[in-house]
Amino acid sequence: MTDPMGDLIVVSGMTGAGRSTAAKALEDLGWFVIDNLPPQLLLSVVELLVDEDDGVRVAVVVDIRSRSFFGELRDSLDTLAEHHLRPRLLFLEASDDVLVRRQEAARRPHPLQRNARLMDSIAKEREIIRDLRGDADVLIDTSNLNVHQLAAKVASAFADGDQPIVRATVVSFGFKYGIPVDSDMVVDMRFLPNPHWVPDLRPKTGLDPEVSDYVLAQPDAASFLDRLEAMLETVYDGFLRERKQYLNLAVGCTGGKHRSVAMSEAIGARMRERGVEVLVVHRDLGRE
Repeated sequence: MTDPMGDLIVVSGMTGAGRSTAAKALEDLGWFVIDNLPPQLLLSVVELLVDEDDGVRVAVVVDIRSRSFFGELRDSLDTLAEHHLRPRLLFLEASDDVLVRRQEAARRPHPLQRNARLMDSIAKEREIIRDLRGDADVLIDTSNLNVHQLAAKVASAFADGDQPIVRATVVSFGFKYGIPVDSDMVVDMRFLPNPHWVPDLRPKTGLDPEVSDYVLAQPDAASFLDRLEAMLETVYDGFLRERKQYLNLAVGCTGGKHRSVAMSEAIGARMRERGVEVLVVHRDLGRE
């Protein structure tokens, strides 16, 4: 096996953010999933991958239950790095209010809760795993995703392929609802005229041909797409060199209904022409 780390994923993140759903999605893609693996055994998993002749692909799910546990995980990852080996890290998170709602629905205490308030436990967990979040190869905010959408994003990031390629999610959004927290890059479409002020276009969306044609016909739209495409070419090459194969591009306008939707579709189409696997998601469409 020439690149064992390409066949090892570490899945982590906030309690309630969807680790189990992500693990099931990886199983459906043919990965062998180990849940709640003690961090000390991570090196043993790597040795198994190196010695395995059948091309086994392993995903390990780690649960941060205490500061000492997190320290052991960091030590294991640092040891791998010393040997120039680094598994891909999938990190899942969600907003505090969503985590509280999911935790209450599960009717189970937070792993760090003990006698503390739930919000204090969530804050403590965020602090413990902050550095791990910063090292993530794929960061997914599941706040506004159902289980099927999360599975689709995991599949987009880790679907099998013979050659390393960049996979991307292009997310349209409305700035008035907040920037997606899992974005690698954010671009702002508010420099384009707003179809909201055109009476015939106001009730339509960026998925309608009339709105899309209006947005793309603006003099600066084509120039922006050309320059963004050129910049992304450099990003693709750099990502592959750094073993980061997943790009999350957020495309915003005021409400996430017209300009960002039309431009996200256009950006996604151009990415596909370049051989990038793309999932286009319209986060705030229909929210107004």
